[in-house]
Amino acid sequence: MEQKIIAQVESNRDSMIEDILKVVRIDSVESEALPGKPFGEGVAAALDMALSIADTLGFETKNIDGYMGYAQYGEGEDYVGIIGHLDVVPVGDGWKQPPFSGYVDENGRIFSRGILDNKGPVMSCLYALYAIKQLQIKLSKPVRILFGTDEETGFKDLEYYLSKEKPPVMGWTPDCKYPVVYGERGRATVMISTDDTQMKEFFDFVNTYFLQSKDNGDRLGINFEDKEFGVMQMRGYKLHKEENKVCFDVTLSYPGVVTIDEIITQIQSKAGNLEVSLTSNMNPVHFEKDCFMVKCLQDAYEEVTGMDGTPVTTTGGTYAKMMPNIVPFGPSFPGQKGIGHNPNEWMDIEDLMTNAKIYALGIYKLAK
Repeated sequence: MEQKIIAQVESNRDSMIEDILKVVRIDSVESEALPGKPFGEGVAAALDMALSIADTLGFETKNIDGYMGYAQYGEGEDYVGIIGHLDVVPVGDGWKQPPFSGYVDENGRIFSRGILDNKGPVMSCLYALYAIKQLQIKLSKPVRILFGTDEETGFKDLEYYLSKEKPPVMGWTPDCKYPVVYGERGRATVMISTDDTQMKEFFDFVNTYFLQSKDNGDRLGINFEDKEFGVMQMRGYKLHKEENKVCFDVTLSYPGVVTIDEIITQIQSKAGNLEVSLTSNMNPVHFEKDCFMVKCLQDAYEEVTGMDGTPVTTTGGTYAKMMPNIVPFGPSFPGQKGIGHNPNEWMDIEDLMTNAKIYALGIYKLAK
């Protein structure tokens, strides 16, 4: 059956690429909210297009008040959920071709904002499920392809979705890398602040413990490390004013061996009378490397690519931080880095096809 599924995905090559291009040619950078369009006109247009394509392919679809939509195959309460996103980061400068042109070069490489992050991959997941549907494979659980709309600017789409729908029992987000990612670091933003009476202490603290220190937080005593996630990373420094306070923000990418409360307590012990506050936090994500879900996705990757699929961790942050029971899985292959948010964002047609084949086997293995 696996070979039939792969062959069916291949037979849909032309229509899959055509539909991907329809979606990437929509400017879906977040803009002013409108009635029924919480993230603006462009994001809503991209969601409408994705759901229209899914309708044409014969899926049951639902638009959840403009925050998220999904295509479903199969019946039942407990579902496998695959969540990508249609919103994109601003285009910036330096593009050789118009950023929403869906330009395809002579080597079969597509250049467009969102082709990798994340329209191409989520549409590959839709076509992976379409191959299963075409073959009339009966699944033990329904499968949903969820189209997110606010991954780049706050995850408000997922918050809304989870207020209306139950989470999946397992699944993935195609918004990271291969092989399957069994663990994500925690990510938090910490703010150190003071009023005008402690300006010297404030700047001495920022200079000593951040600007003149290693980015692992060793001077603060927060250089926590474990063998799975590696060592703490501090980045994203920002100096700003809020009313009568001067503030310094730092983003922490922290390993699973420590809690955010322990980190805050340790920073406060060094900060004296300066105020230390947590402005945002997403806890680490961790699954056992040999659990059913991770093992199925590892097997799907290895069967299609012939490469080592030993599960890995990531320093990045994805929907897996907020959506229960899912892991990051693809779309970037080893060696493909620094593409998504840069000018001339690209993805090869062959890689899109390989993703669709991996995802189709992943669906089959999780829900057969």
